[in-house]
Amino acid sequence: MRIFTIAQDEILRLLSTRRGVLSLFGFVLIWAGVLNYGILPASAFFAGANESGLAEALLPRLGLTAWQQWPAPELAVYWVVCLYLLPFMAIIVSADQTASDRSRGTLRFLILRCSRLEIFLGRFLGQCVIMTLVVLATLGSVMLVISLNSADLMPAAMARVPVIVINLVLLVLPYIALMAWVSVLARSARQATLYATILWLGVSLLVGFLQSRFGPLPVLDWVLPGSQVGQLLRLSDWQTLNFAAIPVLHTVILLLVGAFMMQRRDL
Repeated sequence: MRIFTIAQDEILRLLSTRRGVLSLFGFVLIWAGVLNYGILPASAFFAGANESGLAEALLPRLGLTAWQQWPAPELAVYWVVCLYLLPFMAIIVSADQTASDRSRGTLRFLILRCSRLEIFLGRFLGQCVIMTLVVLATLGSVMLVISLNSADLMPAAMARVPVIVINLVLLVLPYIALMAWVSVLARSARQATLYATILWLGVSLLVGFLQSRFGPLPVLDWVLPGSQVGQLLRLSDWQTLNFAAIPVLHTVILLLVGAFMMQRRDL
């Protein structure tokens, strides 16, 4: 029960602090730019390409034949944009899970009322809720655009909402878990982001070295979080959940490592 209380406090901290409010305001501005200057022009282009038949020749070369299976072009473009944008957003938003509290010394007071594991999992859960709200807010803005431009496509578009939300939430879970881990090691959000970047580059270089040394190893293709994105681009509808086990496994492993470090780390 205390885990849910900590998660609730994590959400309230975003809404009640100056840094949190500025982050929300910055996110709104960034998403408005992405929607207005990215998603809308791209969806208009591909809608015209579908009518002219250009899409049938262009999309297979790009490996994006699944785009034509989406009920609205806005939804197809949103899907591709979020597969790449949301992980970066998750890293930035969830970077400061325990780092600043450790720097200020407040973690020592928190563990008087709850365990280290409860704090670790509660902060992680709170960030998961925040990113779920981000997914719902961004998807809601796209659905509003579809309702204004192509109201007849709304029923089919609404039917895709559950699978989109589930996939995007699963996509960001490993990144939130990664930041939960590195936040245990860091003393600021900036330092946690730096640690995550170094860890990501280090694992990428190691995977590249192993593949060049021993040849293609299929298991190494799934080591990094987000490794299923290339496959998700080629799928649509509930077929996208064929790769759901990959982010779940990444999340569990990263949480186990982070929880272990949380128990061992000095406060």
